[in-house]
Amino acid sequence: MTRAIFFDAVGTLFYLTKSVGDHYALVASEVGLKLDPAPFDRAFFSAWKQMPARVAIDGPRENDDKDWWRELVDLILDQVAPELDEIDRDNFFEVAYEHFAEAGVWELYPEVPDVLEKLRPRFPLAVISNFDGRLRMILEQLGVSKFFPHVFISSEIGADKPDPLIYLRAAKFLGIEPNEALHAGDDPQHDWKGAAAGGLSIFRLDRQKNSLRDLLKML
Repeated sequence: MTRAIFFDAVGTLFYLTKSVGDHYALVASEVGLKLDPAPFDRAFFSAWKQMPARVAIDGPRENDDKDWWRELVDLILDQVAPELDEIDRDNFFEVAYEHFAEAGVWELYPEVPDVLEKLRPRFPLAVISNFDGRLRMILEQLGVSKFFPHVFISSEIGADKPDPLIYLRAAKFLGIEPNEALHAGDDPQHDWKGAAAGGLSIFRLDRQKNSLRDLLKML
């Protein structure tokens, strides 16, 4: 019996209004650089794949994972603007870090508010994400923070998806068994495989084929 529902964040509840490259190019323009979006897109996904997986720890990670994001941005700039010195890199990173928490950068998928309204009277709802503390601000700006009394962030939990520990620790915090929780997410590795390995039920969101409305039908 399902007693709580967990949701992934990016790709499940909301999405970037433009491509990653468009946003980084906009940040570049704000710090006086003229750089095209396409190289940023390629560099972002290349850098993302280079970032090593991290083992779980017993408590929160330092600095809300801001150092992790700085390392990622450095890898991106190594490819897109290797001539930038340390001061310019610092400036770029700080502007980028703030940019991705600003209103208008993210947008809800259209069915999300109605689905959450229908689920809230029936289940406790929570978010489980590899984002960082900025996520709470984003959920507030998007008008859905009211649905989620609990937001479990990897930097605070001390475990990253797809490590099942992030799901197990969230279930324990809510006082339920893992098999009493259902996780809805769009990533086959981080959401489906990770949650299933922890013993949770899963809703496989594939926006080419279904939406969160199908979660309502499933329940």
